[in-house]
Amino acid sequence: WHLDKQSLYPLWKSDLKNHIISLILDDQDEASIADTLEKTYSNRLKHLLQTNNGDIFQIFMNSVTSSFDPHTQYFPPNASEDFDIHMSLSLEGIGAVLQNEYEFTKVVRLIPKGPADKSNLLMPGDKIIGVGQGENGEIKDAIGQRIDTVVKMIRGPKNTFVRLKIIPSEKTDTTKTIQIKREKVKLEEQAARKDIITLSHPNNPPLKIGIIEIPTFYLDFNAYNKGDPEYKSTTKDVQKLLFELKQENIDGLIVDLRDNGGGSLKEANDLTGLFLKSGPTVQIKTKNRISRLYDEDPSIEYSGPLIVLINRMSASASEIFAGAIKDYHRGIIVGARSFGKGTVQELQPLGEGKLKITSAKFYRVSGESTQNLGVMPDLQYPQLYKIEDTGESSLDGALPWDKTMKTNYSAYQPLDEIYKKLTEGYEERAFKDPGLNYLKKRIEISAELNSKAALSLNLESRKLRKKQYEQDELVIKNEYFKAIGKDPIEKPSQENTGIEDAKTILMNQTHLVMLDFIKFSKGLGFSW
Repeated sequence: WHLDKQSLYPLWKSDLKNHIISLILDDQDEASIADTLEKTYSNRLKHLLQTNNGDIFQIFMNSVTSSFDPHTQYFPPNASEDFDIHMSLSLEGIGAVLQNEYEFTKVVRLIPKGPADKSNLLMPGDKIIGVGQGENGEIKDAIGQRIDTVVKMIRGPKNTFVRLKIIPSEKTDTTKTIQIKREKVKLEEQAARKDIITLSHPNNPPLKIGIIEIPTFYLDFNAYNKGDPEYKSTTKDVQKLLFELKQENIDGLIVDLRDNGGGSLKEANDLTGLFLKSGPTVQIKTKNRISRLYDEDPSIEYSGPLIVLINRMSASASEIFAGAIKDYHRGIIVGARSFGKGTVQELQPLGEGKLKITSAKFYRVSGESTQNLGVMPDLQYPQLYKIEDTGESSLDGALPWDKTMKTNYSAYQPLDEIYKKLTEGYEERAFKDPGLNYLKKRIEISAELNSKAALSLNLESRKLRKKQYEQDELVIKNEYFKAIGKDPIEKPSQENTGIEDAKTILMNQTHLVMLDFIKFSKGLGFSW
């Protein structure tokens, strides 16, 4: 920590110099650099000056809670409301995503089928400069306000009106006032969704593969606790998607949990139960006892070949699901080592906010913990994230790994022979696959670029560093284009189309792994 303002000046000077160098490397001229810096530092100062007592209390509380472990947190009222929205995938408001743009609040996008979208009165790019409550309420100034303040003014109970004074994006020299009726907005973009692909299979009919992507383990706690049969949850949505996929006679299923940071423990248990006959799914260890969550329903929603796709950002509830599928030999885990969050949190009301307290650790039915180590896939893909900088093991105060007793459960037949065959097939393809080779080399040059602990503040050194990176990128792009029969390029920024992103490249590999899985499981007489 710096003791006084004087000792901070060298740091501020270095930060400013680094910012200027970055803008020069982006080919900005002197005038645009000065304009960018003026706006950036003005916004930083404005943000600091808008710090209120609630912000200070939140910083203090979380400084205290983080001394216990990284997941014990204080949620102030606005963060508590955002947490509820994230878990229920719904809010009451107009359905607009906003961001600060200098002194204005700008509309980034509209949530499909939300009140703002249906009204045709508000458009992306519009700037909100005032907000009024009801049909006759005073329009209060929103210029220069914090984003959370403006959001709080706009949100409100369904069936009420909010009036917005805006600068339209297509006519910036005028203002107009619009009125929108608030409704319950469903955030379907974060809900589970499905897809079906048809894959050709040499000397065999094409195969249909179902894909279910689950971004988070959501549960509308309020509706569930009230006994509302229409409550929103991951398991209910996936159950419906599985029914639809079975109607399509799929031959295999991929559950995509990449970047799924977890959510409801109940949903992790319930979702696992859709793929198992019955039995324990996870063990919960508190200070005094060990309890277990069970799938008590002997029915199975899907009993065919199953692949669970994970990556470094798959955490918590995702790891419970993947760990159970792995321990029961119910399917194949594919991807990269997961996050390693093996703790359970409870929410306690605290005034208008909440306190999220770590109260237990969870363990797989095998007795293994996911804490720090995560879930290791049966078939490993290239790791897109730097292990040292991501995951539970990179967090200060993270609890250590340990294990507990294995619980009684009936696993399906071991899949060791299939693991071996799938790995052999993947490695043979990986050696020749243009997309996968491109991805591996991108990871290598990025690792080399970020290998140095310090960043040079010498302009010529940074120019040389950038030139070397661009040359390396040009080489691997042209290798990729040559492999797929496209003409080479002269600059790395010249052509980005035609190169699939990392997630797509790895999903394409998973399609091929599934083809092998279906073939080998039939050949070896596997069934679930």
